[in-house]
Amino acid sequence: MHRLALSEVSIILVEPSDTQRKIIIKQLAAADIHHVEAVGSVAQAIDAITKHGADLVVSAMYFEDGTGLDIIKQIKNDESLASTAFMLVSSENRVEKLEEFKQSGVAAILPKPFSPENLSTALKASLDLINSDELDLELFDVHEVRVLLVDDSKLARNHIRRVLNGLGLQKILEAENGAQALTVLKENTFDLVVTDYNMPEMDGRELSEFIRFNPETAHIPIIMVTSESSSSLHMANIHQTGVNALCDKPFEVNEVRKMLASLLGK
Repeated sequence: MHRLALSEVSIILVEPSDTQRKIIIKQLAAADIHHVEAVGSVAQAIDAITKHGADLVVSAMYFEDGTGLDIIKQIKNDESLASTAFMLVSSENRVEKLEEFKQSGVAAILPKPFSPENLSTALKASLDLINSDELDLELFDVHEVRVLLVDDSKLARNHIRRVLNGLGLQKILEAENGAQALTVLKENTFDLVVTDYNMPEMDGRELSEFIRFNPETAHIPIIMVTSESSSSLHMANIHQTGVNALCDKPFEVNEVRKMLASLLGK
């Protein structure tokens, strides 16, 4: 499969401010990205994405006719568009607002204003998602690794599944929360559990404790996906449950690749 270079990536830039669009296009050009179509509204973005698509959508958060969340939902809920990477560019710093995007499967979140270093990091994360290569494992056939994916957000599950599929993991069963995951665990055998932290009925911490203290499942590696890992107390509480690895949202391919190689043996 041909791997895209940054210079080959096609972008739809969605930004309501004409001045900001010009600034971002200039910064993208400095990063060697020149295939950029700029639009100014949610409706225009959806029209452009639906008509001819792109490798990456770079979008602001707020527009007169909606938000960037409307765009990402349109992308992720359409099977023909679902592989399109999405990068949010925003000065928004309210945790609850950013959380919605993290849960929806953004490739990266770029602060506004951003430095060339910020842009380079976000573009690399997006390119990793676009160019994902299968993981080469010594101890496992990666196609045979059995994964239980647990998250109450369907958008988040879809995004994580796509990342795992891109790394070669094909045998994935899903559950919407910890309680449902317990039922699936009793009926199936798994080599890996990837679970969200915040979920109704039974959260990821409680699920991890059950897995770790049940003799039949205690050996299964657990990756906890959380957008709250900045809290040291929170991290300490999670690690006490026997979680093997913590992964931030956005769920980045390169980070996940390293975790899987470490947990499953390379």
